[in-house]
Amino acid sequence: MAAIIGDTIHNIPWQDKRPGDPYPVWRYTNNPVITRDNLYMANSIFNSAVVPCKDGFAGVFRVDYRSRDQKLVTGFSQDGITWHLEDKPIFEGYDPRLCRMDGKYFLSWVKLTPHGTTIGLAHTEDFAHWTQLEDACYPVARNGVLFPRKINGEYILLIRPCDRGHTPYGDIFLCHSRDLTYWGKHRFVMAPVKNWEMTKVGAGPTPIETDEGWLLFYHGVLTSCNGFSYSMGAALLDKDEPWKVLHRADSFLLAPHEPYECFGDVPNVVFPCSALADAETGRIALYYGAADTCVALAFTTVDETIRYIHENDLIK
Repeated sequence: MAAIIGDTIHNIPWQDKRPGDPYPVWRYTNNPVITRDNLYMANSIFNSAVVPCKDGFAGVFRVDYRSRDQKLVTGFSQDGITWHLEDKPIFEGYDPRLCRMDGKYFLSWVKLTPHGTTIGLAHTEDFAHWTQLEDACYPVARNGVLFPRKINGEYILLIRPCDRGHTPYGDIFLCHSRDLTYWGKHRFVMAPVKNWEMTKVGAGPTPIETDEGWLLFYHGVLTSCNGFSYSMGAALLDKDEPWKVLHRADSFLLAPHEPYECFGDVPNVVFPCSALADAETGRIALYYGAADTCVALAFTTVDETIRYIHENDLIK
């Protein structure tokens, strides 16, 4: 059996899989958990990040306002399902990720600059006061995701290089830093392989450390005659050299199917941004953006996901 290396989350959101469901990831039956109605003047609230905090949970949420300005706000919950969002933006940009490291909560997000998108970095201890760091991967990148601990004495950041448009680039890379200021030693991680992800791939939630490697959930994009379709995939990366992909599922774990995933500002989107992982039970709660309109919740276990990867492995 696979094991999560990390903390116990006694109050992790959870719903058992329904009998007869053959798939490794299953949806919360009361989805979506966050909609535009959670915040005044929001057009949509979607790709968002959540972490355990004190006796509950804290998060950073992407809000596209009715002006269509893209901002990040904080939010809090006791159970990870019912959320109170603060109506005060902390940063401009979108698609945040969060992890706890070195006694602080680290935020990475897609930051908007006159020259294109870069990866913004900041940290906080209380979600009220933030210290902003130098931008990483200037000038143009998206999907910046920090590993939750140093590896061989260095911080590691997953990125997807791109351009000012939607993207002609579709590969995941990573880079290293000793001080969260200077980034280098870029390494290629993975490229699209199968049809469901052929347009591009991008890192999703903070990687989860397991006894078999780093469990990485990611998104893959298919370009069909009806436009883009975003789905969720999974891979295992080497613990000491995480640019090495040990195993990778050849098919998606979750794809647009429900109305809230298929209809919205951007139809047909399942975009994972955050995962809560309980080391004691192996349970994983996944938060994902649905149709660029709302936040939904899905569940899996480390055993089910890793078994699915092995049974459908691209890397023989």
